[in-house]
Amino acid sequence: MSLFSMFKSDKGEQMTPHKAFAVALLYTMAADGEMDAEEVGHLLSVIGGSREGGTIGVGANNRALLESAMKYVRTHSPDQFLAEATPLLTTAQRLCILMNLVDSALSDGEAEPEERAFFDKTQTAFGISDEEFRPYFQVLMMKNDRSVFMDQNHPLNRPDFKVGLPGQAA
Repeated sequence: MSLFSMFKSDKGEQMTPHKAFAVALLYTMAADGEMDAEEVGHLLSVIGGSREGGTIGVGANNRALLESAMKYVRTHSPDQFLAEATPLLTTAQRLCILMNLVDSALSDGEAEPEERAFFDKTQTAFGISDEEFRPYFQVLMMKNDRSVFMDQNHPLNRPDFKVGLPGQAA
């Protein structure tokens, strides 16, 4: 152990479900080596933003959360994160994180291979099967498919189109 290790302590900052949410988004945003404006916009929309001096930044209530999450991402691998966060999360929290990862990855129009790889790893760690997540994924794909407004013959515009959600009668 190096003497410098004493300066890297977490100072009691514990992993929480809310912090796991922010950390997971940051790993997704950074997966392809760049953070696009659309991804930052998505982060601000789900974490909360405020306008200060002509620029939009993280709201005061969530600034500490984001700073803690960024520090965590700099000092922990995605595998360490998943091992630490997964046991703390309920199924609903895991699904919420996965849905937001998809939404973030698609915010710039296309999920990059690195973003998809992190999503797949997270989905596996969270124990959510493709079958279980498929309806949520379909809704997010539809949400981000603006061509439904430009093409009246789009398959999603059919009168019989339906998305099957868990707990919904067939």
